[in-house]
Amino acid sequence: MLDLPGQPFIDKSLLIGGCARLPLTVDAGRLAAEVAALPAILWGSRGGRVGVHTPAEAIFLRGHAPAEGDLPIVDRPPLALLPYVREIITAIIPAPAQRCLLARLPGGEIIAPHVDQAPYFAKTIRLHVPVETHERVWMYAAGRRYRMATGEVWALDNSAPHAVRNDDPVRARTHLICDFLPAPALLALLAHGARAA
Repeated sequence: MLDLPGQPFIDKSLLIGGCARLPLTVDAGRLAAEVAALPAILWGSRGGRVGVHTPAEAIFLRGHAPAEGDLPIVDRPPLALLPYVREIITAIIPAPAQRCLLARLPGGEIIAPHVDQAPYFAKTIRLHVPVETHERVWMYAAGRRYRMATGEVWALDNSAPHAVRNDDPVRARTHLICDFLPAPALLALLAHGARAA
Protein backbone atom coordinates (compact mmCIF):
# COMPACT_ATOMS: atom_id res chain seq x y z
CA MET A 1 0.00 0.00 0.00
CA LEU A 2 1.28 3.47 -0.88
CA ASP A 3 2.63 5.31 2.13
CA LEU A 4 5.07 8.00 3.23
CA PRO A 5 6.51 6.56 6.45
CA GLY A 6 7.19 9.19 9.08
CA GLN A 7 4.78 11.73 7.60
CA PRO A 8 1.74 12.67 9.74
CA PHE A 9 -1.84 12.17 8.66
CA ILE A 10 -3.70 15.35 7.64
CA ASP A 11 -7.25 16.28 8.60
CA LYS A 12 -8.20 17.43 5.11
CA SER A 13 -11.83 18.01 6.01
CA LEU A 14 -10.76 20.66 8.50
CA LEU A 15 -7.87 22.00 6.43
CA ILE A 16 -9.52 22.14 2.99
CA GLY A 17 -13.25 21.46 3.34
CA GLY A 18 -13.94 20.06 -0.14
CA CYS A 19 -11.90 22.43 -2.30
CA ALA A 20 -10.06 25.65 -1.49
CA ARG A 21 -8.64 28.18 -3.95
CA LEU A 22 -5.19 29.24 -2.82
CA PRO A 23 -4.14 32.91 -2.87
CA LEU A 24 -1.71 32.12 -5.71
CA THR A 25 -1.85 32.60 -9.46
CA VAL A 26 0.07 31.11 -12.35
CA ASP A 27 0.62 32.42 -15.87
CA ALA A 28 -2.27 30.65 -17.59
CA GLY A 29 -1.14 31.47 -21.13
CA ARG A 30 2.41 30.30 -20.55
CA LEU A 31 1.25 27.08 -18.90
CA ALA A 32 -1.26 26.26 -21.64
CA ALA A 33 1.25 26.97 -24.43
CA GLU A 34 3.91 24.81 -22.79
CA VAL A 35 1.53 21.85 -22.36
CA ALA A 36 0.14 22.30 -25.90
CA ALA A 37 3.70 22.02 -27.25
CA LEU A 38 4.21 18.54 -25.78
CA PRO A 39 4.72 15.86 -28.43
CA ALA A 40 1.37 14.25 -29.25
CA ILE A 41 2.90 10.80 -28.73
CA LEU A 42 3.02 11.47 -24.98
CA TRP A 43 -0.78 11.55 -24.86
CA GLY A 44 -3.14 8.71 -25.66
CA SER A 45 -2.71 6.51 -22.59
CA ARG A 46 -3.99 6.50 -19.02
CA GLY A 47 -0.42 6.66 -17.69
CA GLY A 48 -1.06 3.56 -15.59
CA ARG A 49 -4.23 4.91 -13.95
CA VAL A 50 -7.14 2.49 -13.64
CA GLY A 51 -10.70 2.28 -12.32
CA VAL A 52 -12.64 5.55 -12.24
CA HIS A 53 -9.74 7.34 -13.98
CA THR A 54 -10.08 5.22 -17.14
CA PRO A 55 -11.80 8.00 -19.17
CA ALA A 56 -8.83 10.38 -18.72
CA GLU A 57 -5.49 10.46 -20.49
CA ALA A 58 -2.49 11.07 -18.23
CA ILE A 59 1.19 11.94 -18.42
CA PHE A 60 3.12 11.39 -15.21
CA LEU A 61 5.73 14.08 -14.57
CA ARG A 62 6.87 12.81 -11.15
CA GLY A 63 6.35 9.35 -9.77
CA HIS A 64 3.99 6.72 -11.12
CA ALA A 65 0.32 5.81 -10.96
CA PRO A 66 -0.58 3.99 -7.72
CA ALA A 67 -1.66 0.91 -9.72
CA GLU A 68 1.95 0.52 -10.86
CA GLY A 69 3.06 -0.11 -7.28
CA ASP A 70 5.04 1.75 -4.65
CA LEU A 71 7.73 3.01 -7.03
CA PRO A 72 10.17 5.85 -6.27
CA ILE A 73 8.82 9.38 -6.62
CA VAL A 74 11.32 10.84 -9.06
CA ASP A 75 11.14 13.16 -12.06
CA ARG A 76 9.96 11.50 -15.27
CA PRO A 77 11.31 12.44 -18.74
CA PRO A 78 8.30 14.59 -19.83
CA LEU A 79 8.99 17.05 -17.00
CA ALA A 80 12.21 18.08 -18.77
CA LEU A 81 10.02 19.46 -21.60
CA LEU A 82 8.03 21.66 -19.21
CA PRO A 83 10.24 24.31 -17.56
CA TYR A 84 7.31 26.42 -16.38
CA VAL A 85 5.57 23.40 -14.87
CA ARG A 86 8.83 22.62 -13.06
CA GLU A 87 8.87 26.20 -11.76
CA ILE A 88 5.28 25.85 -10.53
CA ILE A 89 5.92 22.63 -8.63
CA THR A 90 9.35 23.53 -7.26
CA ALA A 91 9.18 27.30 -6.64
CA ILE A 92 5.68 28.76 -6.90
CA ILE A 93 4.13 26.07 -4.67
CA PRO A 94 6.07 26.39 -1.38
CA ALA A 95 6.26 22.70 -0.46
CA PRO A 96 8.06 19.51 -1.53
CA ALA A 97 6.37 17.98 -4.58
CA GLN A 98 5.48 14.30 -4.62
CA ARG A 99 3.52 12.65 -7.47
CA CYS A 100 2.60 15.02 -10.34
CA LEU A 101 0.75 14.43 -13.57
CA LEU A 102 -1.13 16.07 -16.39
CA ALA A 103 -4.65 14.67 -16.72
CA ARG A 104 -6.88 15.34 -19.72
CA LEU A 105 -10.60 14.53 -19.54
CA PRO A 106 -12.18 14.48 -23.01
CA GLY A 107 -15.47 16.20 -23.75
CA GLY A 108 -18.56 14.43 -22.46
CA GLU A 109 -16.65 12.27 -19.96
CA ILE A 110 -16.81 11.96 -16.18
CA ILE A 111 -14.59 10.78 -13.38
CA ALA A 112 -17.05 8.94 -11.15
CA PRO A 113 -17.23 9.68 -7.41
CA HIS A 114 -14.43 8.03 -5.47
CA VAL A 115 -12.10 8.43 -2.50
CA ASP A 116 -8.29 8.13 -2.64
CA GLN A 117 -7.69 5.68 0.19
CA ALA A 118 -4.00 4.75 0.55
CA PRO A 119 -2.08 6.31 3.49
CA TYR A 120 -0.04 8.33 0.96
CA PHE A 121 -3.16 10.34 0.06
CA ALA A 122 -3.96 11.07 3.72
CA LYS A 123 -0.45 12.51 4.20
CA THR A 124 -0.22 14.79 1.15
CA ILE A 125 -2.10 17.84 -0.09
CA ARG A 126 -3.44 17.48 -3.62
CA LEU A 127 -3.37 20.63 -5.75
CA HIS A 128 -5.07 21.19 -9.09
CA VAL A 129 -3.84 23.80 -11.57
CA PRO A 130 -6.20 24.08 -14.57
CA VAL A 131 -4.36 24.09 -17.90
CA GLU A 132 -7.38 24.10 -20.22
CA THR A 133 -10.96 24.22 -19.05
CA HIS A 134 -14.33 25.84 -19.76
CA GLU A 135 -17.61 26.80 -18.12
CA ARG A 136 -19.14 23.30 -18.48
CA VAL A 137 -16.58 21.52 -16.29
CA TRP A 138 -17.35 20.90 -12.63
CA MET A 139 -15.36 19.41 -9.76
CA TYR A 140 -17.42 17.83 -7.01
CA ALA A 141 -15.92 17.32 -3.54
CA ALA A 142 -17.42 16.66 -0.12
CA GLY A 143 -20.94 17.33 -1.41
CA ARG A 144 -20.17 20.67 -3.08
CA ARG A 145 -19.62 21.78 -6.68
CA TYR A 146 -16.66 23.89 -7.84
CA ARG A 147 -15.59 25.58 -11.06
CA MET A 148 -11.83 25.98 -11.36
CA ALA A 149 -10.43 28.54 -13.80
CA THR A 150 -7.09 28.78 -15.56
CA GLY A 151 -4.54 30.81 -13.65
CA GLU A 152 -5.87 29.49 -10.33
CA VAL A 153 -4.42 26.94 -7.88
CA TRP A 154 -6.85 24.75 -5.94
CA ALA A 155 -6.48 22.29 -3.07
CA LEU A 156 -8.75 19.23 -3.17
CA ASP A 157 -9.78 17.05 -0.25
CA ASN A 158 -9.22 13.77 -2.08
CA SER A 159 -9.90 11.86 1.16
CA ALA A 160 -13.57 12.86 0.70
CA PRO A 161 -15.78 11.66 -2.16
CA HIS A 162 -14.88 13.64 -5.29
CA ALA A 163 -15.69 13.53 -9.00
CA VAL A 164 -15.39 15.51 -12.24
CA ARG A 165 -17.95 16.18 -15.00
CA ASN A 166 -17.07 17.55 -18.43
CA ASP A 167 -20.46 18.37 -19.89
CA ASP A 168 -19.17 19.83 -23.16
CA PRO A 169 -19.29 17.19 -25.92
CA VAL A 170 -16.12 18.44 -27.62
CA ARG A 171 -13.84 20.51 -25.40
CA ALA A 172 -11.36 18.77 -23.12
CA ARG A 173 -10.37 19.67 -19.58
CA THR A 174 -6.69 19.36 -18.67
CA HIS A 175 -5.28 19.86 -15.18
CA LEU A 176 -1.84 19.73 -13.65
CA ILE A 177 -2.40 17.59 -10.55
CA CYS A 178 0.30 17.37 -7.89
CA ASP A 179 0.61 16.11 -4.35
CA PHE A 180 2.71 18.07 -1.86
CA LEU A 181 3.95 17.51 1.66
CA PRO A 182 2.23 19.84 4.17
CA ALA A 183 5.05 22.37 4.56
CA PRO A 184 4.28 25.37 6.83
CA ALA A 185 4.24 27.83 3.91
CA LEU A 186 1.67 25.74 2.03
CA LEU A 187 -0.44 25.35 5.17
CA ALA A 188 -0.38 29.14 5.59
CA LEU A 189 -1.68 29.58 2.04
CA LEU A 190 -4.44 27.06 2.73
CA ALA A 191 -5.43 28.97 5.86
CA HIS A 192 -6.12 31.99 3.62
CA GLY A 193 -7.77 30.04 0.80
CA ALA A 194 -11.21 30.82 -0.60
CA ARG A 195 -13.72 28.05 0.06
CA ALA A 196 -16.87 29.34 -1.64
CA ALA A 197 -18.10 27.15 -4.48
